[in-house]
Amino acid sequence: MEESDSERKMEKENLGPRMDPPIGEPEGSLGWVLPNTAMKKKVLLMGKSGSGKTSMRSIIFANYIARDTRRLGATILDRLHSLQINSSLSTYSLVDSVGNTKTFDVEHSHVRFLGNLVLNLWDCGGQDTFMENYFTSQRDNIFRNVEVLIYVFDVESRELEKDMHYYQSCLEAILQNSPDAKIFCLVHKMDLVQEDQRDLIFKEREEDLRRLSRPLECSCFRTSIWDETLYKAWSSIVYQLIPNVQQLEMNLRNFAEIIEADEVLLFERATFLVISHYQCKEQRDAHRFEKISNIIKQFKLSCSKLAASFQSMEVRNSNFAAFIDIFTSNTYVMVVMSDPSIPSAATLINIRNARKHFEKLERVDGPKQCLLMR
Repeated sequence: MEESDSERKMEKENLGPRMDPPIGEPEGSLGWVLPNTAMKKKVLLMGKSGSGKTSMRSIIFANYIARDTRRLGATILDRLHSLQINSSLSTYSLVDSVGNTKTFDVEHSHVRFLGNLVLNLWDCGGQDTFMENYFTSQRDNIFRNVEVLIYVFDVESRELEKDMHYYQSCLEAILQNSPDAKIFCLVHKMDLVQEDQRDLIFKEREEDLRRLSRPLECSCFRTSIWDETLYKAWSSIVYQLIPNVQQLEMNLRNFAEIIEADEVLLFERATFLVISHYQCKEQRDAHRFEKISNIIKQFKLSCSKLAASFQSMEVRNSNFAAFIDIFTSNTYVMVVMSDPSIPSAATLINIRNARKHFEKLERVDGPKQCLLMR
């Protein structure tokens, strides 16, 4: 059988082979075996129907842009397959008359992240019947061995009391089956709230969620598919799952100091989520990471529509130079320099020389090494 264009493209971009079961084929079945070195992390994505779970997942992991999420429906699987992010659907998804995607039962996606890390993402349908089943007949199956629970709240929901009830039921099941799981609450669709009311409404909702979550702790984020807040939330979530993140940050700091950079950012290659950074100089924009993620990912999509692949970029003015380049097989790096005496060629050579070292760091079971100051 000949390779499809998308498969050849993925091989060219070195995003790794497909590691997921065919549609309808359960995990662990013949013909699908994850490499022994893979580290799987189970992530539950839950929330009431219409809260925006599937839309945000498609933007982060399936390269949709916000306006395209109105037509998700069955096409979400096609897009996931084209990225070799395979999904098995217990039932199906439909789009209702006003454009909301309804996810029925549980859709499983295995997303390869940073080489050996595999996110086992469970997108749980939010209809009342399914929610009740999660807490009864499917309780152990759904909530066992969970690393992260992401619960999505529609900020304009007219059934807030029911939303909170389902959230508390999730917490009870987590406490029983996965007491060490990390909890994240996304107060979503914040773009629908008047701008001068957003801080107040989010703060009130955050206080309520923290109180309801006890004795567990939860981290709350305000999100919208129309701005950088979605990338901020998901970057923070994924950051918690990276097994050697402290070692990665230490080496990134050493790299920044060696090359005398103002700031260095590390992006996951497929999603362009920020997974680590180090800054030597104070920067004014606190949301710059997520803005960069959003802008560059949109630019990558524009390149792909022209049958071109994004590899690197240099932006320069009288105050700074920013270099974005492929770093390892699973990451991009961004280096910001303000010293005009350092030529571009020197920075690019330094990036190239650091690649081999950071490739080793991505291996979960790899040797513990450090980029030493010279």
